[in-house]
Amino acid sequence: MLSAVVLSVSSVLNAQAADEGLEKCVAAAQAIKKGDMLKLEKLDIGGKPMYELEIRDAQGMEWEFMCDANSGKITEQESEVSNADDKSFKSKMKVGEKEAADIALKAHPGKIVEAEYEIEENGDASYEFDIVGDKGMETKVEVDAATGKIIETSIEEWEIGEEKEDRR
Repeated sequence: MLSAVVLSVSSVLNAQAADEGLEKCVAAAQAIKKGDMLKLEKLDIGGKPMYELEIRDAQGMEWEFMCDANSGKITEQESEVSNADDKSFKSKMKVGEKEAADIALKAHPGKIVEAEYEIEENGDASYEFDIVGDKGMETKVEVDAATGKIIETSIEEWEIGEEKEDRR
């Protein structure tokens, strides 16, 4: 049983009522995958404001959407699996979790507080590590599970909701 906090769309929208981009992002993600909002994060990716929305559909599958905070357009969609042993993840994985974590920590020193296992739209597998640095800032580092290359790095500005099973 998942111990995630389920957010209502109205509570998310009320929390950021003045943000029209957020309303568009929630509507766009829900149009693709109906379900319960588990987590919402505001990120800075190279100076560009983005939202990361996590939704659990009626079948219990978790989906992650990246959305441009200015335009409200979905830029990326991934599914999440529970661990690196999941068949769809493992079939693409050539880099183990420890090695991927070491790569992420070398680029962004700190403590890994969350790890996620993602399947990209094209079927590729990636690790996403949330790393808290010595000044308390949280950085998300996505590492390709086949090559070990860092795919994306972002700074977390804020988060609503948390998936406790992903916390370390």
